[in-house]
Amino acid sequence: MGRAFEFRKERKFKRWAKMAIQFTRLGKEIAIAVKEGGPHPESNSRLRTAINNAKAVNMPKDRVEAAIKRASEKDSKGYEEYVYEGYGPHGVPILIETATDNTNRTVANIRSYFTKAGGTLGKTGSLDFIFNRKSLFRFPATEDLDVEELELELIDGGLEELYVESDEEGNDVVVVQTSFEDFGNMQRLLEEKGIAVSSAKLERIALSLSDISEEDAADVLKLIDKIEEDDDVQAVYHNMA
Repeated sequence: MGRAFEFRKERKFKRWAKMAIQFTRLGKEIAIAVKEGGPHPESNSRLRTAINNAKAVNMPKDRVEAAIKRASEKDSKGYEEYVYEGYGPHGVPILIETATDNTNRTVANIRSYFTKAGGTLGKTGSLDFIFNRKSLFRFPATEDLDVEELELELIDGGLEELYVESDEEGNDVVVVQTSFEDFGNMQRLLEEKGIAVSSAKLERIALSLSDISEEDAADVLKLIDKIEEDDDVQAVYHNMA
């Protein structure tokens, strides 16, 4: 069928693989939220956020409901959240968030990824001076939305920064950034204003960026790809420009 067909098939498989990883991570986030605050999103803000994030990546409704049901069962396994920090090839700092039901397995895997790539796994907190945890909310930039007016209205929610970016499909998206501590305040304020948030996450923002060569960056990205394939990994952060 030719190279064009093979190329399209490869891209489709990669997209499916990425989607499967997203669904797995969101399923764990839903499970953790249910264990923490119960199965009802009306009274569980973390679960409400996880469901909204699932909708944003088109996770099937029945899969979301199944995740909630499984986590609600008394004998269902729980997940513990751990952060691992280290330096990859060429001294690039890498921070990894995980959710696991077997910490021994997770730390052994993470350490092996770093070791095989020529990096080192560090102590918890060793990268605190490089990454800052922030709350990020995203929603569509509709024509009737006055971004400048909204910016003033969100100050009471702890707004630090508001800007517009493009998503993968080229659509404009409003990004609202607050401190880690103001996540709940901003979430409530946006809900009160009737703004349908498509994504609400706690992310690690690099305080400064490192410029490295494309060749060195390829080594680091190879390690990151390997880490992201691990089922226990929820998110990976680095400070490459």
